[in-house]
Amino acid sequence: MQMALDHWLLSQHRQGHQPPSLRFYTWDPPALSLGYHQQRWPSTWRSLTAPGQSLDLVRRPSGGRAVLHQGDLTYGLVTSGLGVGRSAAYGHLCQFLIQGWANLGIPLHYGQPHRDYGRNPHCFATATEADLLLEDGTKFIGSAQLWQGDAVLQHGSLALGLGGAPSLFRPVFGQPWPVSSCRDRAQAWGQDVIIASLTTAASQVFGITLLPQPLTATEWGAIDPGPWQL
Repeated sequence: MQMALDHWLLSQHRQGHQPPSLRFYTWDPPALSLGYHQQRWPSTWRSLTAPGQSLDLVRRPSGGRAVLHQGDLTYGLVTSGLGVGRSAAYGHLCQFLIQGWANLGIPLHYGQPHRDYGRNPHCFATATEADLLLEDGTKFIGSAQLWQGDAVLQHGSLALGLGGAPSLFRPVFGQPWPVSSCRDRAQAWGQDVIIASLTTAASQVFGITLLPQPLTATEWGAIDPGPWQL
């Protein structure tokens, strides 16, 4: 449903039916999302379960590699008319993330292109110029885009570990979840404080006013999650 909603918001915005939007959300049950063009992943991912519940396997409309959504915070940003190239769009749109975390005392910097990125199914195992890293080089926010004309959906996962380290990280990716003192602070703040800082930063960086706009029952009825379930 989350992927269907983000894709619907992009389509509606491109048609002039919805304004630019910024969403933050978590996942229940935990999920593993694959990038739109990702065709290879371990067969064991289809049989994984979270403690006491199933694990959703879904396709994202945006690109990138696999992301485990268990304790992370996801954002979905829809806008248009940026007037910059697609590569430069990451630098423009990620500024609210950099500013929002800087306001919390956590500096972030961009990653660099990595030749192994396309061969690794795990999004957070490598970084690109679209990703944001902590001072120690740990990848903290991975982002990916989908374009329709001059309208863009940018997805991102903030690896916060809300509620503790994700229990499925090692079974999925075969390695321990990277520990960071920044994540200890993020867990102490909680998602409400983090969302407030990022929302304020988005208003300042983009020069906009953000207003809550719940969907109507009719709008919810137009959203089909089926195509995004694997």
